[in-house]
Amino acid sequence: MLTTVTDAWHTLRPPEGDKHGPLSPLLLTLTVVTGLVDAFSYLVLGHVFVANMTGNVVFLAFALAGAKGFSLGASVLALVAFALGAAVAGRVVVHLGPRRGRVLAVSTAGEAVLAAVAAVIAWAVTDIGVSAWRFALIALLASGTGIQNGTARKLAVPDLTTTVLTLTITGTAFESRLGGGANSRLGRRGLSIFAMFAGAMVGTLLVLHVHVALPLLVAVVLLVPVAAAAARLSRSKPAWDLAP
Repeated sequence: MLTTVTDAWHTLRPPEGDKHGPLSPLLLTLTVVTGLVDAFSYLVLGHVFVANMTGNVVFLAFALAGAKGFSLGASVLALVAFALGAAVAGRVVVHLGPRRGRVLAVSTAGEAVLAAVAAVIAWAVTDIGVSAWRFALIALLASGTGIQNGTARKLAVPDLTTTVLTLTITGTAFESRLGGGANSRLGRRGLSIFAMFAGAMVGTLLVLHVHVALPLLVAVVLLVPVAAAAARLSRSKPAWDLAP
């Protein structure tokens, strides 16, 4: 138990000399953003995710098979926009080189702009789920999470992919004492799972009880300081800033 708590604490407050520096808590924040935007997209835009592309592949099959409530166009658009966002992240990496802090700052700033535009649309437009604006929101948000996921891939911080939990959950169970392991990185993995859960829970509560646009506004409020912190903390070119 003590090892798990220590692992979680070091994820939230990395010790001096940690090879990933402050990237772990920043990526945890982006994981919360994933929960927020996916709660918004699924509940407001219909049966479509803007971050969980595994779900969209399954929804695409449902739509092709004629299941009611699933949109072929929405699923395809989300997949394409996400892929384009990941490609943009790749270009950012090529342009900025091995500087992980700068890559995170620039990509997160771009995602924040896309989320802010989506929030304005969601606030101003009524009946979003049945209007053409639905597809604009899917494109904006899926592009942003594609950028986020591509960036997380470049940063290569273990168990913090920000948009996918399947491998994290698998690793947790596989390396548990029940699975014959030593519960390695259980604290970090648990925080990653909880971060997405918390984002989805807060996003759902805001959509159902306050205003549909608020999950996106909260996402922007989280994205902006992540971008600012990544830029500020990497300014002196610390050791963690260079890609491993």
